[in-house]
Amino acid sequence: MKRIVHNLLVLVVMLASTGAEAVPAEQRGHDITDDAGRVVRLDNHFERVISLYGAHTENLFAMGAGPLVIGVTRHDRYPSAVHEKSVFSYHDGLERFLAAAPDLVMIRPMIDRGYGPLIRGLEKHGITVVSLQPGSVEEMYAYWLVLGQMTGRQDQAETMIAAFQQAVTAFRALTASIPVRKRVYFEAIHKRMKTFTPGSMPIFALEAAGGLNVAADAAQVRTTNIAFYGKERILSRAGDIDVYLAQRGVMNQPTLEMIRKEPGYGLIKAVRENQVFIIDETIVARPTWRLLHGINTIGNLLYPERFQGHGERILRMAEAAMTPGTPPTRPQ
Repeated sequence: MKRIVHNLLVLVVMLASTGAEAVPAEQRGHDITDDAGRVVRLDNHFERVISLYGAHTENLFAMGAGPLVIGVTRHDRYPSAVHEKSVFSYHDGLERFLAAAPDLVMIRPMIDRGYGPLIRGLEKHGITVVSLQPGSVEEMYAYWLVLGQMTGRQDQAETMIAAFQQAVTAFRALTASIPVRKRVYFEAIHKRMKTFTPGSMPIFALEAAGGLNVAADAAQVRTTNIAFYGKERILSRAGDIDVYLAQRGVMNQPTLEMIRKEPGYGLIKAVRENQVFIIDETIVARPTWRLLHGINTIGNLLYPERFQGHGERILRMAEAAMTPGTPPTRPQ
């Protein structure tokens, strides 16, 4: 086991082929197309960036573009250097943005849809707006490259992708020889009994940690990574659920007591055996480097005998491979 883990922990600083193939043609060269269909010409990289989404902020700092960031949101926590930046909100008036003189404002589709007057005002004054929010790990690699292209950090973005992919390979190796894997229900929204779609980042993290998704047949809700499952179907699989995971974040704040006392949940194997765990959504549902910490966290819950010590070593070597980018702050 130790020899296999050691061999897979050699993190090469080169872009793995899966990452390169994931990049759409329109995102190569000097043009990028965002989620709203804007085509942005990249003759030079941007130098004054306001980020209105925590994932953008984390990723820009991770690839060494922190000095270019002049504004973040009040919810941003990682890395600690974000606390030195000015705080902005999509509720702010246009004048506050113009006074800061950004050349790029980074948003996500929710802001594009809900705050049209602000977005149109920024663009009217010559400020580039880019809306991005990947829904899968493959899209995340392309997204990282776009961030690198926009900030003159493409080499660092490629290094980041390669280090991430090699770390995932090492994590998968930890459970490769397990004959019977833990079956897991991963809750997205407790009150609505929703889970995640296959291929979403939380399910990627679960599977990379060696878990089996018992709700792989869940029906997607619109175009999101959220899937409807319902209590009836959850309870129909009650005896199959070895571990019950629930993400906790702004939109979903379950507690262990809430889950254990949910009517009917006493039938669930994981509830009976005290295998219910809450996980911070920022390390499993965001397209950032810290998804590796999500994999390690889940792995330590499912297979502590496999991940203890080895998982931390994988994280350390992955972060070492990020040089010259600044390694992200580790979650507390």
